[in-house]
Amino acid sequence: MLLFFRNSIFYSYTFPFLTKSLHLHIFNSIIMKHFSIFVAAILVLAACNSSNSKEKQAEERIADTTYSQQPDTMVYEHEYLVKVGDIAPDFTLKYTNGADFTLSQHRGKVVMLQFTASWCGICRNEMPHIEKQIWQRHKDNKDFVLVGVDREETKEIVEGYTSKIGTTYPMLLDEKGDVFASYALRKSGITRNVLIDRDGRIVKLTRRFVEPEFNDLVATIDSLLAK
Repeated sequence: MLLFFRNSIFYSYTFPFLTKSLHLHIFNSIIMKHFSIFVAAILVLAACNSSNSKEKQAEERIADTTYSQQPDTMVYEHEYLVKVGDIAPDFTLKYTNGADFTLSQHRGKVVMLQFTASWCGICRNEMPHIEKQIWQRHKDNKDFVLVGVDREETKEIVEGYTSKIGTTYPMLLDEKGDVFASYALRKSGITRNVLIDRDGRIVKLTRRFVEPEFNDLVATIDSLLAK
């Protein structure tokens, strides 16, 4: 406000020939100009505070939802519930052909679990690479097991999208998502690979499809099978 009065005084003494009404007009113009800037600044600050408050509330709601779904669990990087070195959680699921698969029955073999779904674009991009660089190279090796674990979809949907993609490795039906939820938070992103050694311990966990990480997965499988 001092700036407003100082500018008005400046005009009065610098231009004494101006009429009183013109002085008043200039004074009002200065006030309105700076007042508009002041009001705009206040509105911007209020909007920023409101946005930050809403983001914080959203984060708190997500956190509350996440931990209420799976309370008293340790969550690791990429929202995994397991870590390298852990014994892989055992489970039994059905293949799309109706046969049973139980993880613990494959102890002594190198096992790769690929969690996927038809609606997961990253999964569909990764699957042809798994087919070519892993499955086709090791499918005849009796010491290697690769299974896709489809999350909460029907046999018909799974067979439909894998046929379009052109993958041939076997698929399991995690119809309720419970197996996925034993490895990662139930509502977390799905693109994941879990590599398990002959002792049933997890040796590698991936998230999304990142080429260097995928190449390291391929190399790790080769190394485990060479032992």
